Amino acid sequence: MEYKQLKAFPKDFLWGSASAAYQVEGAWNEDGKGPSVWDEFVKIPGKTFKGTNGELAVDHYHRYKEDIALMKEQGLKAYRFSIAWTRIFPNGRGEINQAGLDFYINLVDELIANGIEPLVTLYHWDLPQALQDEYMGWESRQVIDDFVNYATVLFETFRGKVKYWISLNEQNIFIQLGYLMAVHPPAVVDPKRMYEANHIANLANASVIKKFHEMDMPGQIGPSFAYTPNYSFDSNPLNVLAAEDTEDIMANFWLDVYAWGEYPIFAMNYLKEQGVAPTIEPGDMALLKEGKPDFLGVNYYQTATHVFNPLNGVGMGKMNTSGKKGSSEETGMPGVSKKVANPFIDRTNWDWEIDPQGLRIALRRMTSRYRMPILITENGLGEYDKITETNEIHDDYRINYLSSHVKAIQEAITDGVTVLGYCTWSYTDLLSWLNGYQKRYGFVYVDQDETQNGSLTRYKKDSYYWYQNVIATNGEEL
Repeated sequence: MEYKQLKAFPKDFLWGSASAAYQVEGAWNEDGKGPSVWDEFVKIPGKTFKGTNGELAVDHYHRYKEDIALMKEQGLKAYRFSIAWTRIFPNGRGEINQAGLDFYINLVDELIANGIEPLVTLYHWDLPQALQDEYMGWESRQVIDDFVNYATVLFETFRGKVKYWISLNEQNIFIQLGYLMAVHPPAVVDPKRMYEANHIANLANASVIKKFHEMDMPGQIGPSFAYTPNYSFDSNPLNVLAAEDTEDIMANFWLDVYAWGEYPIFAMNYLKEQGVAPTIEPGDMALLKEGKPDFLGVNYYQTATHVFNPLNGVGMGKMNTSGKKGSSEETGMPGVSKKVANPFIDRTNWDWEIDPQGLRIALRRMTSRYRMPILITENGLGEYDKITETNEIHDDYRINYLSSHVKAIQEAITDGVTVLGYCTWSYTDLLSWLNGYQKRYGFVYVDQDETQNGSLTRYKKDSYYWYQNVIATNGEEL
């Protein structure tokens, strides 16, 4: 729908940006921190771009005050960051590591002192290696109690200071990439194990949200989901059904559980037909219903377009982690769908489809289905950024990307969607997991090349000043 005039952004709209502990902090073994699964995974040859890791990252652990000063100058209203479980409990549970907890106390206090709302992510993929070694991490129900214990310490520590909590970040990504594609920890290919681990992660997520509400915590909590809306390539009914099936298996399968505590009928039937449905014990479904979130977080980057894929069709193909446009392999689910190029939109150098209207579609679908507030926890453009001899970074392509997506949010708000805030990914440049340091997302350029050499000096990009003005005008000037 096209409007004559769009509604203004709410006065208390959270204009923010985001990061994750492993991607920015560094100090991987300082002040009592224990190893996470990512500290070990990156040591496997060939798993990350040029063997890059987060041991130094962009040294946010030692430079957080400098980074927060840049946030204040920009006018940032909110900063979303994750807490490293192994800084609080080096072995996943046991005695609290006070030095690690103190880092986050200082970080939160510094944000609040500078007028920036802290948004805390409890889990952004860095599971304690000790728990992976002891009982296979997310494949054991023991992780539920350990996760709740860890979260409870944080709830008690930051009661009244942190108002917005994200329970699990992109469960659909760390589960699928870890257990189906072997490109994340624990690096296995086993659909049955994947769905078993996913169900346990659902129970852990619900348990933490339930605990939050039982403690009568001031504020709100919800999971963050990586939502890729699925389109049909055309009006061929086979392709329309392929898109519907994919939406159920790849989106509703997680979101329905978060919002309603129920698995979608078709998706669960599909898993049973494949022999990979999770084990559901007595009391599981009741617990899932008790873990109703206060909002749904959405990480939005792209859409996916599909055609029907026969039983003898293509399976899971390799991702583009090199930054060479067009190098992604064909991918699909035999008997369900195959992803194809959408001729109406462009792609990044990592073959991610640039589709701002897809964000509006995502927000509309989620609102119509779940009728819950939405917090956009990630949205951004990863690209090659070049710094000039005078230390300028002209990233008009990022400004165009973000501007078009912010307009789509405003259109969705005009449609009637309740959006709490918008966190770009990311604030500074950082380690882009599998893609190393060549793929940059930030408003702030960090002097570090793809081989992890550089001064780590921070430089403001053109997009930094653009977002500064967007915040100052509350989205009136895009």
